[in-house]
Amino acid sequence: MSMPLESLNNCRLSFSEFSQLGPEAESHVLGAIGYFAAPLNRAAETPIDAPFLRVSMPALAGMPIAPADAVCDVWLSASALTQGQCGDVCYRHDGNTLFGVIELAETDAGPDATSTPLQFATERAYRQIFGVLETLGYPFLFRLWNYMADINGHSHGQERYRQFNLGRQDAFLACRRDVVGNVPAACALGSASGPLTIAFMAGRQAPLALENPRQISAYNYPENYGPRSPTFSRASLVRLGSDEVLLISGTASIVGHDTLHAGDVQAQTHETLTNLEAIIQVANLQAKQPLYSLGHLFFRVYVRHSVDVAAIQDVMDQRIGASFNAVFLQADVCRQDLLMEIEASASRPV
Repeated sequence: MSMPLESLNNCRLSFSEFSQLGPEAESHVLGAIGYFAAPLNRAAETPIDAPFLRVSMPALAGMPIAPADAVCDVWLSASALTQGQCGDVCYRHDGNTLFGVIELAETDAGPDATSTPLQFATERAYRQIFGVLETLGYPFLFRLWNYMADINGHSHGQERYRQFNLGRQDAFLACRRDVVGNVPAACALGSASGPLTIAFMAGRQAPLALENPRQISAYNYPENYGPRSPTFSRASLVRLGSDEVLLISGTASIVGHDTLHAGDVQAQTHETLTNLEAIIQVANLQAKQPLYSLGHLFFRVYVRHSVDVAAIQDVMDQRIGASFNAVFLQADVCRQDLLMEIEASASRPV
């Protein structure tokens, strides 16, 4: 498969296409995330020798694939790549950008018996990520994808998403990382099954964290959302070579810190797109030119109930136009009253 490259970019392939990449194309794969229908065979061999995260999250629409196939979001680099493994982290980097993946089972509670298995696994995963970045000289973490089973479930007296937030912030603090301000973009979604799985991107140039003026920053959420606030920014704007890349976090129907339009998936989709437009406006002000618009974004749409896909697509058609680039995945969103969430990316030459 021919994939002309000028810089870092993102493409979407079926798992079959990804598995059949020739040596030349494979040599440019920085890393990938594959979204598979459950049950997922985690013992299966990775199709190419690159960081590859397998997520139990079936594709619902947006890309014509066979029922047994999967969707892969692939990050590509035009530069020569170096790869390796450190602890549980597999990575590749090109001298400017690093892509890594880690998968940890929730097997043990923390040594002091106060951390839940998910909280402890999250802290251990993030400590390993920060260790790799320090060792390899990629100090700036700018994007993370976090997936875990049963994200809205309760155990040990606490919702699992809140357990995850505890472990994530514990690692940030232990590794002397900022937990407010210039923090990375991220998402956290519930998968159908499997261990805690995380993919991440980092670089040698500091990104600019962007916040949405319609929303309270997630790291400033009040205590009713959990004992620790989520540690992420609404978006990261990063210069990679001759390109500027916009990486938008998981975005939903939240204004201020409140969920709006509970039970109405189309109204939630409209509100989510309005939030995306607000982030785009902030990014364009920083770039001092209108580089980004909804029509230029590369979307991943997480849908709680598969029956809602058509309704969400209708709203996106109205607001963006029928040619938008998106894949729809079945996933649990971090708040029980949220029916959908959208994340996006875009790259523009500067």
